Amino acid sequence: MRVVIARLQHETNTFSPVPTPIQSFAIGEPGGEPVRGRAAIEKYTGTNMGIAAYIDLAHQAGAEIDVAVAGNAAPSGPVADAAFEHFASAVCAAVKRGCDAVLLDLHGAMVTESHDDGEGELLRRVRALAPDVPIAVSLDFHTNMSRTMIEAATVMTGYCTYPHIDMYETAARAGRTLLRALKGEVKPKIVWGKRPMLTHTLRQSPSLQPMKDIMDKSMDAERSGAVLNASVFGGFPMADIPHVGFTTVIVADGNTKAAEALSNELLDTAWQRRADFVYEVEPLDRSFAHAKTLDGGPIILVDHGDNVFSGGTEDVMETVEAAFRHGLADMAVGPIWDPRSVQEMVKAGIGARVTLKLGGKTSMPALGLQGRPIEVTGTVRRITDGRYKVTAPMNTGLTMNHGVSAVLDTGAAEILVCSERMEAFDLGVFRHAGIEPTAKRYLLIKSRQHFRAGFEPIAKHIVLLSGPGVTSSDYSLFKWNRIPRPLYPIDKDMAL
Repeated sequence: MRVVIARLQHETNTFSPVPTPIQSFAIGEPGGEPVRGRAAIEKYTGTNMGIAAYIDLAHQAGAEIDVAVAGNAAPSGPVADAAFEHFASAVCAAVKRGCDAVLLDLHGAMVTESHDDGEGELLRRVRALAPDVPIAVSLDFHTNMSRTMIEAATVMTGYCTYPHIDMYETAARAGRTLLRALKGEVKPKIVWGKRPMLTHTLRQSPSLQPMKDIMDKSMDAERSGAVLNASVFGGFPMADIPHVGFTTVIVADGNTKAAEALSNELLDTAWQRRADFVYEVEPLDRSFAHAKTLDGGPIILVDHGDNVFSGGTEDVMETVEAAFRHGLADMAVGPIWDPRSVQEMVKAGIGARVTLKLGGKTSMPALGLQGRPIEVTGTVRRITDGRYKVTAPMNTGLTMNHGVSAVLDTGAAEILVCSERMEAFDLGVFRHAGIEPTAKRYLLIKSRQHFRAGFEPIAKHIVLLSGPGVTSSDYSLFKWNRIPRPLYPIDKDMAL
């Protein structure tokens, strides 16, 4: 048996000004291109990634493995056509060489310069080349599902967690069902449905209501054998495209009656709770005033309006400026994306006193926001290569790389400044730079939910900061032109 495996992951924020060329999928890779073949197997084996599960299952089945290509880029603006074609051509070439199955580790919210539905276009091409070859697809919880994706896939599963700590298991679920189908043990049939809801990511987490018992019911149905697989997708809201929404995908074994009933039940419950999926923003000054009343530490201050893993620029400085204005001290801040400031600190050297125009290098035309740096003076404490191995339960085992980085100590704060965008979800982001997060009173990071994987266990308190940026939870700031209408909560009085 021969199987084609590939990984292509990008969550596209169509409002983000950050470009996504092929190099974004290969940061730190030799040659500046995504890995493939033996190099991909060596990179991902032993990690908590979906592609690792596919590799393990193929080895267990004694299959010949062709890893066509594997790459992941931090969320940003639409993927360059050249980058998409690089991946699509590699996968299609592998399929043309002949295979018995295709196992794809995708995201589900990729938009390219030419395609609103990047995953759908990839799957369409693969299906056209191999009409009878079974295709398993594992997807992010934030998938914006399309009919094209559904019609091309044989089996489809999605993450059940947010932060995403079940990436390996999600792909294993899809892969196991596909292998059973190859043996003739099951006959997968996909049932899906959608509700016109643009849910807020801060209200989606399957560990909390209103999502928890919806996801629990889905997972229970799969574990009990009532269906082969069951997935709930909260959707990714920062995409002005026609197929956003709240989706369920159920894989039935032949008879779809039970799957259809489960899908409708889950969707109806979500729709009835639609108001509970809306996050109400709070003014920054109020949030900081509250933070100052809290005892002990670490107190995690989470700037969710400028979150890299939702497409943020990671250089919006309003929350950092507000922290200084409110007199917060004993802080660790970062990472802040500012390659220019990193170069200035590297040139000055460790121990040098420098004054920087920090951050604010990127404007956001989609929101009418201009980049606005803040002036900071401090001592260069450390310079690092920006590399560390993840120990948190999300992306476990992967080596992160946010490029040459430097720590500026202002007295009130140690600020980590990086050359590549990277969300703070693992304590290694600070520890590799000589900052011990458990020793700080305040940790000001840019995140939404993924920080919970590594930072929640050490947090005495968590305060969410509604700062500006292209990942804001205030939907009124965005100009929506292509989403389906009516869509809740943009159209609050709509009815089905």
